[in-house]
Amino acid sequence: MNLLSRLGDLSNKKMTIDRRNFIRKTSLSTAAFATTPLLSQYNTSLDQPGPSGGTYMGGHVAPKLSNIRVAFIGLGSRGGVHLNLFAGLPGIEVVALSDLYQDSVKEKLEGFKHIANSSQYENTATYWGDENKWKSMLREVKPDVVFICTNWNNHAPMAIECMKQGAHVFVEVPLAVTLKDLWEIVDTSERTQKHCMMMENVNYGREELLYLNLCRKGVIGDLLHAEAAYIHELRFQMEEQERGTGSWRTHHYAKRNGNLYPTHGLGPVAQYMNLGRGEDQFSSIISFSSPAKGRKLYAEKNYSKDHKWNALDYQGGDLNTSIIKTNLGKTIMVQWDETSPRPYTRHNLIQGTKGTLAGYPSRVALEGGVKGVTDNHHSWAEGEKLEALYEHYEHPMYKRLGALAKKMGGHGGMDFMMRYRIVECLRNGLPLDQNLYEGCFWSAVSPLSEASVAKGGMPQQFPDFTRGFWNKTNPL
Repeated sequence: MNLLSRLGDLSNKKMTIDRRNFIRKTSLSTAAFATTPLLSQYNTSLDQPGPSGGTYMGGHVAPKLSNIRVAFIGLGSRGGVHLNLFAGLPGIEVVALSDLYQDSVKEKLEGFKHIANSSQYENTATYWGDENKWKSMLREVKPDVVFICTNWNNHAPMAIECMKQGAHVFVEVPLAVTLKDLWEIVDTSERTQKHCMMMENVNYGREELLYLNLCRKGVIGDLLHAEAAYIHELRFQMEEQERGTGSWRTHHYAKRNGNLYPTHGLGPVAQYMNLGRGEDQFSSIISFSSPAKGRKLYAEKNYSKDHKWNALDYQGGDLNTSIIKTNLGKTIMVQWDETSPRPYTRHNLIQGTKGTLAGYPSRVALEGGVKGVTDNHHSWAEGEKLEALYEHYEHPMYKRLGALAKKMGGHGGMDFMMRYRIVECLRNGLPLDQNLYEGCFWSAVSPLSEASVAKGGMPQQFPDFTRGFWNKTNPL
């Protein structure tokens, strides 16, 4: 039985995920964010390190893994969900779990044993209790693949050590928070020849895949401009004070002033434009932030005067707007706001010489109109009127996996499709859909935007993490 049909048998075991619980629980470590000054904390030097001594990873194909021995570091909101949906995939053996908290490890272990063959996981190694147990796990278990779902500051050191210990690594967004760490990730991956993919799930959304296909088919002509965002009001996370996302993320909001979470909006439009993949490349960024008001007001309204959230000096602007310029002169507006009371949006707009595709809501305008729907580009084709467009231009991957993805779930199925593709690529020796360097470029927006804001909006140049090899990487 092939992988797809076996996965179909699991469809009635879909996990229903409550969004608030999804975010509420902790990943590994709730250590408070460091209070060192911004410019010393975020090194934005463009000094490119010398050659890594390894091999370029742009289209890297790793040896096939018919049986993938997987370990997880961090079993909070994201880690627990990844674990449950990976547990039933054919070819996957979950060999180890690691988290700071024993109750989290035990809860997740029992939960996923009910989904998969429980007898298969009686000997799954478990680690908890201090910040370095995950290192013992790497040495003792020696997994093939590690999934890292911890707080942002831990992503880079954990990814680097995992690769050094011989594992491919898949990291929650962002890949790292400093350029220095991003360079070290690149060098380590190239030297070890181990994959390091940032798990940007939004690239696997149905709308995003449709728009990617429309761009590839030339439907909107030559690409000119994009708009990307992560507008998601998350003040309720401040309720998570000892464990959980808010316990560490709130400190980032207070001390950092820039776009702290750019990749959900930026990843898809960057792939529409083939940035870092043979056609064009990131060049520079300017960035401005609004005043910092919302978090302080929320803390004053909801917590006592002597509460630790009222002791913070909130420096990060509520809304950040950045403009990226590419080598070929294309532009991308990127916005971030997790504070203001407004509806969720990622914008997801891509504009070309023949038309525009946009999100929230999904809508399309083409010169000459959308056949059978609109007469010209002065009105949008949207809602049910887009079904004919989906029928004609649905992305081949969604045609193959979309129905199963809807059943298995995870942000409308995009999470499942990302996990499925990771397994499929590793088992069949295929290049990953998102390579090492894309994760670095998308994550670099954060420290570069912080530097631009601190310098009054002065342009900041993107480092070339590919060291000039981006134009030899095939478009997705």
